Amino acid sequence: MAYFKVEKLVKYFGGLAAVNGVSFEVQKGEIFGIIGPNGCGKTTTFNMISGVFPPTSGKVIYQGKEIQGMKSHKICHLGVGRTFQVVKPLGRMSVLDNVTAAAFSRVNTIREAREVAEKTIDFCGLAPVADVLAKALPIAGRKRLEITRAMATRPDLLLLDETAAGLNPTELLEAIELIRKIRGNGTTVIIIEHIMHLIMTLSDRIHAINFGQSVAEGTPKEVAANPQVIEAYLGKDYA
Repeated sequence: MAYFKVEKLVKYFGGLAAVNGVSFEVQKGEIFGIIGPNGCGKTTTFNMISGVFPPTSGKVIYQGKEIQGMKSHKICHLGVGRTFQVVKPLGRMSVLDNVTAAAFSRVNTIREAREVAEKTIDFCGLAPVADVLAKALPIAGRKRLEITRAMATRPDLLLLDETAAGLNPTELLEAIELIRKIRGNGTTVIIIEHIMHLIMTLSDRIHAINFGQSVAEGTPKEVAANPQVIEAYLGKDYA
């Protein structure tokens, strides 16, 4: 039995099928990449997995349990955490307070939440800026804070939505190391990313989507050589 899978996910917005039959499986301990052009349905798929909105049809199965249509907080309590493509930290609060707020999703007291927050901040490399206001962080810091807040919910499965966008080469390498560290800590990762160096470097397997449909899956090398993937990114002349 797969650790996590989606089966024929469909999401209509009015008459538009943003996702139309996406299916894939993820094994425990994997880093599983999802790629595709802008607007192809990647984030919509994450939104259905994490309970932002229900699928029109299809199934989301996590550790043998169907979770499609459940509320986001209940999915989080089951062990599914996520980041968002557009980071929106609590700007007037410190890094520590931002992560403490996230930790309350799984604990009940301020003491427990602080303990979780401090450990998570240290794990994710934000201890030097723990007392800095979130709005004062540069983009790399805000991206890392987004991951740190997600990790404070203690996920077994972490969904990362374009956490490397806007990073310079040094920051990109640091992001790669953090994601590897998260997987090394026992967390399964599904990652959406446009930066091919990151997705090809990190992923055990990659699933490609175009026009809301699954078009290819395999190792990074296999997917990079797939004619449908090449056509989706570069056009028919290159496929």
